[in-house]
Amino acid sequence: MSEITYMLTDPLMQRALLAALLVGAAAPVVGTYLVQRRLALLGDGIGHVALTGVALGWLIGSAMGLVPNDVLAVPGAVVTAVIGSVLIEVVRRRGRTSGDLALAIMFYGGIAGGVLIIGIAGGSSGSLMAYLFGSISTVTTTDLVLTVILCALILAVGVGLRAALFSVSHDEEFAISSGLPVWALNMAVAVLAALTVTVAMRVVGLLLVSALMIVPVAIGQLVTHSFRRTMAVGSVIGVLVCVVGLSVTYWYPVSPGALIVVLAIAVYAVVAGLHPLLARRRPAGDPHPDIPDDVEVAPRASARGDCTP
Repeated sequence: MSEITYMLTDPLMQRALLAALLVGAAAPVVGTYLVQRRLALLGDGIGHVALTGVALGWLIGSAMGLVPNDVLAVPGAVVTAVIGSVLIEVVRRRGRTSGDLALAIMFYGGIAGGVLIIGIAGGSSGSLMAYLFGSISTVTTTDLVLTVILCALILAVGVGLRAALFSVSHDEEFAISSGLPVWALNMAVAVLAALTVTVAMRVVGLLLVSALMIVPVAIGQLVTHSFRRTMAVGSVIGVLVCVVGLSVTYWYPVSPGALIVVLAIAVYAVVAGLHPLLARRRPAGDPHPDIPDDVEVAPRASARGDCTP
C-alpha cells in the first residue's frame, strides 16, 4: 500500500497518470466516429504526418537556439496533423483519389519527411523514438497543460455535437437532406482526429495511437448496440487500460505505450471470446416494443387458419 501511495505522490507519476486518464477518455470518443465512417486507419495516417511536424518543430527550435531542441515538437505536430487531416478530407470529398490511396500517401510521405527533416536539424532517427512509441516519463508541466486544453476541446466537441456528428458519419446523404452543415462537420471530425493523435503521442506513441482510438470502440460494439453506449464503454475501457498499463510500468521496466495497447487487445480478445456465449443466453426481445401485439399477430392468425402459405 505504501508503494501505491508513493507512486501517487510522485510528481512525475501524477502528471503521467493525469495525461493517461485524459487521453484514455478522449481517444475512443473520436475513434467511435472513425469506426462509424469506416476510417479506422485514419489515425495511423495522421500519426505519420505528425512525425513530420515533430521534425519541423525540432528544426525550428534548433534554428532559434531553443533549449531543449524539441520544445516546439508538440506544437509542430499539432499544426502538421491538422493540415494533413484537412487535406485528406478534401481529397476524399472531391473524389480525385480513393481514401485508401490518400492514406497510403500520408503513411509513406509523413514518415519519410520526418526522418529527412530530423537529419537536417542535426538529430537522428533515434531522436524520434520517443514520439513513435511514446515516452510518458518525459511529460512536462507544459505538455500536461496542452494535453488538458486539447482533451477538453475534443470531449466538448465530440460529446456536445454527438447527434450531428453521428448523423454525418452514419448517413451523409440523410445529413445533407436534413440541412446539416456536412462539410463543416466532416472537417470537425478530421480535426478532432488530428488533435487526438497529437495528444496521445506522449502516452502511446504515433505508431500505436490508432489502436487506442479503435480497440476500445471495438470492445464497446461487442457489448452494446447503441452509439452513445459504445462511446461511453470505449472511453471507460480507454481510461482503465491507460491507467493500469501506466501503473504497471512504474514497477516493471516495459514500454507503457506497448503495454497499454496489448492490454486493450487482451480485453478485446476476452470479450470477443465470451460474446457468443452471452449472446446465446440473452433472451430474444420484441423488435418493436412500442407496438405491444406485433409479435403475437402471426401466431394468432396462423392458429385461425387465416394465413395463406
